[in-house]
Amino acid sequence: MSTITYHQPDGQTQVLELDQPERIMQAALKNSVPGIVGECGGQAMCATCHVYVREEYLDALPEISEDEEEMLEVTASERDERRSRLGCQIEVGGPGLESIEVDVPEEQI
Repeated sequence: MSTITYHQPDGQTQVLELDQPERIMQAALKNSVPGIVGECGGQAMCATCHVYVREEYLDALPEISEDEEEMLEVTASERDERRSRLGCQIEVGGPGLESIEVDVPEEQI
């Protein structure tokens, strides 16, 4: 079973079990995870699904696209050059990335 673990700024943690591959943002919205807004619906056009990926998962991630790179330049919370990603661009549960843990930023908008 694939999982996404969301770590909140206040120390709370929410673990979602996935029945099928799903993007970090979509799973968060379906399960009312606090701090993930997803205003653009997953089009990499708003940066309101910004997350900090935990170090041990970074090597399994796909390359950052130009669109994602642009959006990461305008995040509400400070960007971490290595760990910041858009949750709408990372699919969990497929080949190469069965599980992931992310930290949700203090603010998205």
